[in-house]
Amino acid sequence: MTLQLFSPVTLPLAQAIWVLAPALATATAALLASPRHDTATAWRAARWATGAALGLAAALLVAAALGLHGAAYGQRVDRLGAAMLLLVAFVGWVIVRYSQRYLQGESRERHYVRWLMTTLASVFVVVATNNVLGLALAWMGTSLALHQLLTFFGERPAAVVAAHKKFIVARLADLCMAGTVCLLYQAFGTLQIDQILLMATHSPALPLSARIATALIACTALLKCAQLPFHGWLIQVMEAPTPVSALLHAGIVNLGGFVLIRFAPLVSQVPASQVLLVLAGAATASLAALVMTTRISVKVMLAWSTCAQMGFMLVECGLGAWDMALVHLLAHSLYKAHSFLGSGGTVQTSSVAKLSPRAAAPSWAGIGAGALVGLGMVLAAGVLWTALTPALVAAPAIWVLAGVVGLALTPLIRVQAPRLGGFWLPALALAAFGITLIYFALHVLFGIWLQSPATSTITGLWVMVAIIFAALFAVQSLVTVAPRSQLAQRLYPWFYGGLFLDETFNGIAFRLWPPPGPAVTKASSLPGGNFMPLTSHPAAGASQ
Repeated sequence: MTLQLFSPVTLPLAQAIWVLAPALATATAALLASPRHDTATAWRAARWATGAALGLAAALLVAAALGLHGAAYGQRVDRLGAAMLLLVAFVGWVIVRYSQRYLQGESRERHYVRWLMTTLASVFVVVATNNVLGLALAWMGTSLALHQLLTFFGERPAAVVAAHKKFIVARLADLCMAGTVCLLYQAFGTLQIDQILLMATHSPALPLSARIATALIACTALLKCAQLPFHGWLIQVMEAPTPVSALLHAGIVNLGGFVLIRFAPLVSQVPASQVLLVLAGAATASLAALVMTTRISVKVMLAWSTCAQMGFMLVECGLGAWDMALVHLLAHSLYKAHSFLGSGGTVQTSSVAKLSPRAAAPSWAGIGAGALVGLGMVLAAGVLWTALTPALVAAPAIWVLAGVVGLALTPLIRVQAPRLGGFWLPALALAAFGITLIYFALHVLFGIWLQSPATSTITGLWVMVAIIFAALFAVQSLVTVAPRSQLAQRLYPWFYGGLFLDETFNGIAFRLWPPPGPAVTKASSLPGGNFMPLTSHPAAGASQ
């Protein structure tokens, strides 16, 4: 799918200021968190700024839905940007209120408020800007401001080392974006995003510099979204305050997906970028999903979940399913913010579950029945929606993605079946049908929202995605049915160690740019990650 572009529309100054207002409000709150003001003033300004940003973003979304679009004065408003602005504003509003109670009594509260507001302001600029250079600088500013939050507990070596790893990855991404800025200007003679996309859409063939720039955008997204093998920092930044983790996982790490959707008309014309996104995203989603099953720490499991979900979102972008990538982005952000901010309750629920009687071991028959029910309901829901809107559900990629959703329903069906007695099959089949029907409905609705008509997808890509996720389902089923089999015992240490890709990254990155001070020698092990040599890692030893 490629986003349909409007003809250039110039925004009046008042509307351009409206688009920029959330960033201005949060930037003002950051200034009021300076040492010249007391802590109460800083929190009051933060609450006011995020509340104002939420109201402005909600009103802007309504205006965009009614037809407001255009660009001027370096700002841009459309339905995509308005939806993202509202998401960031809502997450920021919730996090500010949670943080005030969470950090009550900390000596560096104003420091936290200042950099939290600066981070939010930078994200707002990324979303609202119509200039490639402005986007690159604001994205870099988001990373630098977030670094101050990740090192809030700077006395903890693990926090310093994890933040340093993210700093290295973010600088690599900045280099990619710097190349993107130069190459896009060389190709189109402008840095205005709407003009670039309009010219790219009407160009019979993109110049080489534009194709390279698009590949660099894809590389930036892979780096920013913590894809393999650059994922370790996302798993290991748990030493930061919990609301920082919520902000990172809900509103920052997914900016790569937003930028890809923004540049969809370019990405859709560069097969190399699509292949890169699908390969890296599918590999990350598969491995992260397997690694997640070996973790017992709730926050670390959530971090691996984010890694996997970002991979799947990038797969959707690579397949051209831009509407579903946006659905995934919005849903994942809200879910992950709730999960991190409620992680204490999740831990308690998990502890209670461990004390409960264990469910009966699954069988191949149960897993097979669940898979058949899930895939059958995907087929039924897809056929129904195809009859209603054939042009919007005809793309093979959508069927493959829906099939992945169908396989994901298998554990739900398998676990709930015994509880529903003899009525389990029709009841769970109806539930699976409802879920897949909603999935196709979201595809249709967001396709209309983004005005993204269906286009052809590279055949090899969706076939490859189907094979990869089918293999993932097979491996997960094998481990579930026979956890003590010889193959499962051999695989477990490698899954637990994440194939030890992070150790390889550490060895290379820390030789080139060591962490500050003695932190690396003290942080022998981080939550969910490892800094020990491969041969001394307990999982590596178990695999030998």
